[in-house]
Amino acid sequence: MLILLPPSEGKTRPTEGAPLDLDTLSFASLTPVRELLLRTLVKLSSGNPKRAAEVLGLGPTQASAITVNAALADEPAARADEVYTGVLFTALDLPSLAPDARRRADESLAVASALFGLLRPSDRIPAYRLSGTVTLPRLGPVAGRWRTTLPEVMTEAAGDGLLIDLRSGTYTALGKPPAQLADRTATMRVLHEHNGQRKVVSHFNKATKGRIVRGLLEAGADPRTVDELQSTLADLGWTVERVGTRLDVVVDEVATS
Repeated sequence: MLILLPPSEGKTRPTEGAPLDLDTLSFASLTPVRELLLRTLVKLSSGNPKRAAEVLGLGPTQASAITVNAALADEPAARADEVYTGVLFTALDLPSLAPDARRRADESLAVASALFGLLRPSDRIPAYRLSGTVTLPRLGPVAGRWRTTLPEVMTEAAGDGLLIDLRSGTYTALGKPPAQLADRTATMRVLHEHNGQRKVVSHFNKATKGRIVRGLLEAGADPRTVDELQSTLADLGWTVERVGTRLDVVVDEVATS
């Protein structure tokens, strides 16, 4: 089983530790693209700050992110699951998992990243700022740099198991699962049901997905098909409806953490 997660824009900046070493990261075939993007991002952030902010889509209160980007080669690194601190990761709360569940997380989760492509939770990275929607000078759209490499990596990482793709549209654009994985790729959306009406939950679906992934890890679940995933989630107490390979999780309370 391979579960693809989106990154969080919010990150905790490590205060100590060795700097980034690209050679230690998982999915070694991605190293050349990582090197290229890292070099370009550092160069951009080391130049005109106004230009860097414009390219990266940062506002006046986010100037410190440019300073951090400029020093990425020397910034302390920490586990990715300690650096990413958005809503999904808060609900998932990987550091609090029991050792066996934490090990399963390291083996089955991969976080999409505009800078690194895919990361395992145990990969050590610095805090950085680069969205999947950015177009870098001379390189073009960041997403375009990953589209030819990520599908093959996903195929290898998924093996003969199920791929659960929980990425947002921005990070799905980095590379879609290849056709040979279509029948065993599950996507998911969260629907809030209130007074007989359902609506797609946007911000809060991240917390729900974090709780779902945590439940799968704690249960030691390893569904092999979309049907098995639906049954597993039902056993864990979720209301799930299947539409093709998409699972709709129906909630009557909106999870915020």
